[in-house]
Amino acid sequence: MKYDDDNMLMLSGIQHFMFCPRQWGLIHLSQEWEDNSLTTEGQLLHKRVDDPFYRQKSGDIITLRSVHIASHTLGLYGMTDAIELSPSDSSTNAIRHPRYLGFWNLLPVEYKRGKQKPDKCDEVQLAAQVMCLEEMYQIQLDYGALFYHEVRRRDLIHIDDKLRKLTRECAEQMHLVFSSGQIPKPVYLPHCKRCSLYDVCLPLVENKIQVSTYLKKYLYEETT
Repeated sequence: MKYDDDNMLMLSGIQHFMFCPRQWGLIHLSQEWEDNSLTTEGQLLHKRVDDPFYRQKSGDIITLRSVHIASHTLGLYGMTDAIELSPSDSSTNAIRHPRYLGFWNLLPVEYKRGKQKPDKCDEVQLAAQVMCLEEMYQIQLDYGALFYHEVRRRDLIHIDDKLRKLTRECAEQMHLVFSSGQIPKPVYLPHCKRCSLYDVCLPLVENKIQVSTYLKKYLYEETT
């Protein structure tokens, strides 16, 4: 399936969707947003990173920032934090750049405020960027990188078939939820307390209402 320009969703939202579909729905369907210390620090980090006119050369590596990317197969568009260009001896899976002679390998780099997470949220966002670049340039990329500011650590991530499948499924679910216009129901989990939308989402209150409704419908009515 190919999505047209009118049905493209923000690529950065795939990380929100993986973290919590309800959080994504509140942001992208209800236009809700609340900052906390974590989101503020993340915005400041990206403000320093995101500069579309920035180019840095370190040895043979050239770093480009805020490159616009899109995939009509995933139905996602957005910008990369950074793409590193390294010289290639072959045209295979490499690109030409209008400013630089020769062929160049691509490595997208996503910057994160905190440290490595136990889930796949960050990796799925990175994989979506890789898949956008592959579609745009008709190349195959095996790796992307995540840089975690809190621990000053850079992880090279293998974009394997399993991660690609998860990314495609997540993008499909995003489009289904967006088309329905219905915000997903809350599921209270330990990470809810770290969410900047906790006071908007009210997961504990919403869950209590759902339990009460269930008991009233399926238990109390049957015993009366």
